Amino acid sequence: MNYQGKTVWITGASSGIGKAFAHKLYDLGANLILSSRREEALIKVKNELGADSSRIKVLPLDLTEPETFPAKTKEALKAFGQIDVLMNNGGISQRSTVLETDMEVYRRLMEINYFGAVGLTKQVLPHMVERKSGHIIVTSSVAGKIGTRVRSGYSGSKHAVQGFFNSLRQEMYQHNVAVTLLCPGFVKTDISKNALTADGSEFGKMGDAHQKAMTAEQMVEKVMPKITARKEEIYVTGFKERLAIWVQRISPTLLNRILKNQKVT
Repeated sequence: MNYQGKTVWITGASSGIGKAFAHKLYDLGANLILSSRREEALIKVKNELGADSSRIKVLPLDLTEPETFPAKTKEALKAFGQIDVLMNNGGISQRSTVLETDMEVYRRLMEINYFGAVGLTKQVLPHMVERKSGHIIVTSSVAGKIGTRVRSGYSGSKHAVQGFFNSLRQEMYQHNVAVTLLCPGFVKTDISKNALTADGSEFGKMGDAHQKAMTAEQMVEKVMPKITARKEEIYVTGFKERLAIWVQRISPTLLNRILKNQKVT
């Protein structure tokens, strides 16, 4: 896919993976619609990107407010006349055990990570189906394949994402709309700092694995050729995560025995 003149709507664009994709896609000539809750941070990203601000639309969006999605989608379509790619990247993680976690925390994780992506996708899909062209991308996670301690809500939401978008892909073949699940492992972003704890407060620190991981920019460079080729599922991980995915396929029992002794924060 040639991104020159194409329109890409990115959620979670104010930092981390979303911001890194914004930089890369701007360099490739795309028109960008940048969304997250933090308008000031989005404006900062816009100012970082380059001189041609006519190719960038800042569109604040809260994924916990689905009632705003229809109006936000109309505004997004008005910006450049079409949406060629929707990149569902907004999300939040978790660091707390099942026994201690409030149900409201689980609901918030599902609202942002699952219902946010599903709801926005449903708004954009009719436009893509009508044009017989489009690409839906959703940032899942290795946690969408493998569950570990203190991430039950996060992993549950990402498992739900995997199931929904795998089903959606089957329905979209006939409409020439591609669906890509991006499954990163540890990436050096603020996702662990912003993760929810048992009472909904922020975890506030970066875990060892994230500290040592690839940067968001490095991850985007690795996956961009596969994104461009509209691959259906993309993994970008370290060695241990790749090994865990392989072991999961061969022997879930063995993987569980290994994981119970591993540090997960």
